[in-house]
Amino acid sequence: MPRHTETTSSHSLTFIGNATTILQLGSFTLMTDPNFLRKGQRAYLGKGLWSRRLHDPALSVDKVPTLDAIVLSHLHGDHWDRVARAGLDRSSPLITTTHAARRLAPQGFATQGLRTWEDHVLTRGGEEVRVTSMPGIHAKGALRRVLPAVMGSLLEHSVAGQPQLRVYISGDTLTGDHLDAVHERFPDIDVAIVHLGGTRILASTVTMDAPQGVDFLRRVAPRSAIPVHYDDYKVMRSPLSAFLQQADRAQLGDVVRPVKRGETVDLVSAR
Repeated sequence: MPRHTETTSSHSLTFIGNATTILQLGSFTLMTDPNFLRKGQRAYLGKGLWSRRLHDPALSVDKVPTLDAIVLSHLHGDHWDRVARAGLDRSSPLITTTHAARRLAPQGFATQGLRTWEDHVLTRGGEEVRVTSMPGIHAKGALRRVLPAVMGSLLEHSVAGQPQLRVYISGDTLTGDHLDAVHERFPDIDVAIVHLGGTRILASTVTMDAPQGVDFLRRVAPRSAIPVHYDDYKVMRSPLSAFLQQADRAQLGDVVRPVKRGETVDLVSAR
């Protein structure tokens, strides 16, 4: 089970591993990119590509709490695997890309496919979480046509119509002008969950490495940033340490808050 190193508040994040987190936003519990493969197991990335997991997740799928929703950035084996498919409750709303929704709906999952800038709202009394699909670019050139479509997500928690917290999940995107569009629409992001790792597939970089991660911070300008997705698979070539060093050099080190696997952090104090 995750160990709670701080007092759990109404806004918290528990880091499970890779891009998998459990977010508590008021009375809502959400999970991002469920990846429950164990150390040594293979994640399949499509087109005959695979990578072996290097670390165990901090939680097994049978210990997942009751979820109000799952937010899935894209359909890759290190974000949605066979263990998650078999073990998660299929009635939980699964908010994802239209591509992933089409693939997973026939398997019995309650999918909600979003196009870029579309949203889906979870409500409970006077409380809500609005999930908005954000633009993402997983690869450039010919490889972009091979990899599945990816989205970032903005999660806005409100009570009685008053915003309480805005959390932006980057998804497996590279940096670029699309992030300027994110900042233009949503200039007040409290916490960014940043997918890093500098993942290399077929000699191409398909997730942000350290320099791109720093560029992400400059473009999006979140109040704080939690790095994830940086050392769970062999295809990840850019370590967390490189990102932290470059963020320090760019005088952005105070924005970044690393979180250990199994650790729970208060998102309000993080911003």
